[in-house]
Amino acid sequence: MAGLHRSVFQYQKRDQGDDALCKRLRELANERRWFGYRRFGILLGREGFEVNHKKLFRLYREEGFAVRRRRSRKRALGMRRPILMPDRANQRSLDFVSDAFEDGQRFRILCIVDDCTREALATAVDRSLSGARMTRELDDLIRRRGQPEMIVSDN
Repeated sequence: MAGLHRSVFQYQKRDQGDDALCKRLRELANERRWFGYRRFGILLGREGFEVNHKKLFRLYREEGFAVRRRRSRKRALGMRRPILMPDRANQRSLDFVSDAFEDGQRFRILCIVDDCTREALATAVDRSLSGARMTRELDDLIRRRGQPEMIVSDN
């Protein structure tokens, strides 16, 4: 009457016996918390379980497993303002630049620039620039050129 074939109408679902698979999935998930269902599928396949990835994902979700997503890095808070061009030489910018030698060893450069004249007031080059070294360079610059009203840094 409904137009269905008899084999569809009389279909009986067969129990696959997923208890052993679920048990092993739980054990693996307790051992390795950061593995997802795809990696578990590889491990289960090595142990002799033949399971479809769609079925494995369904069982993985039914057990309540999920790899937590990592949080994105924190961004700077607050409103950004455009940098105003100074009308006199009383604002300085500082920035770090890094590069590497041919052998792979890295070095850093501290650049201090007068924003009005675009003059490079100081550069400090070393493999590692500590906070004490940066303070020493700024103190030396203040002694030579005077104290600025503002120091701008990009971070």
